[in-house]
Amino acid sequence: MNLSLGPLLYYWSRDDVLAFYGEAANWPVARVHLGESVCSRRHLLRLPDWLALAEQLAAAGKEVVLSTQTLIESESDLKTLRKIVSDGRFRVEANEWGAVRLLSEAGVPFVAGPTLNVYNPETLAVLADLGATRWLPPVEMSHATLAALLQRAPAGIETEVFAYGRLPLAYSARCFTARHYNLPKDDCQFRCLDHPDGLALSTREGAPFLTLNGIQTQSAGVYNLIGEIPALRELGIASLRLSPQSRHMGRAVEAFRAALAGEDGAADRLARVMPGPPVDGYWHGRAGLEYGGGQPC
Repeated sequence: MNLSLGPLLYYWSRDDVLAFYGEAANWPVARVHLGESVCSRRHLLRLPDWLALAEQLAAAGKEVVLSTQTLIESESDLKTLRKIVSDGRFRVEANEWGAVRLLSEAGVPFVAGPTLNVYNPETLAVLADLGATRWLPPVEMSHATLAALLQRAPAGIETEVFAYGRLPLAYSARCFTARHYNLPKDDCQFRCLDHPDGLALSTREGAPFLTLNGIQTQSAGVYNLIGEIPALRELGIASLRLSPQSRHMGRAVEAFRAALAGEDGAADRLARVMPGPPVDGYWHGRAGLEYGGGQPC
């Protein structure tokens, strides 16, 4: 089992993105996902910049995967997708079925992202026939459901599980961050830059509820499966995905490396650097905002 650094879900300054991946080149992750998968208006880095980063990380020994946009809304979005598919140098993660079609038609092996919503072995078999070599279950899939699915999974396809970070729950054509500031989506003033880990949303009673990230809705709590590594190994999971956070990400990666190596205290070390309360309810088939003993966080 190895570690995979997921695509950056937030909008950071160009300097911050370049510095982040400069550090990531030295982290104990086997794979790094690059590219804008949330919102096409986030263009401080464009495709040539992501490809340049990909070359640098590949030279540092990382497997690089280009993650495609989850919600294609315009011809320019489609043009970027076609360029990613035709590049040919790096594996591609398809995050919507249009990307699957283009990759399959090009005969290019790909990663099936979690937003393809694969809930049964029949759909997974279709993706494998189309060229998928690795897949991610939807983030709300439980251990029991995944175990049952994997018993009938097609041979030869690897499974990667989202194991750390705020859960990407939903996408919309509307921008919730812009709406928060009473701005139209097309004139959002790039307010996502002010929220490097998303904009916290609370209930009327002040309890953490969700996180707004442009057109993406995330969990308020931070999904954390570091304590489930033995169960994940038993399922035959090939890789754990860690989602980039703006602070202490290197220490979070190191904590997971230590846990994979069986070192004591890894979970406690991770708890000290997490950007929010832990949740793991979905993994146990309960409400997503629960953790451990079933208490909301």
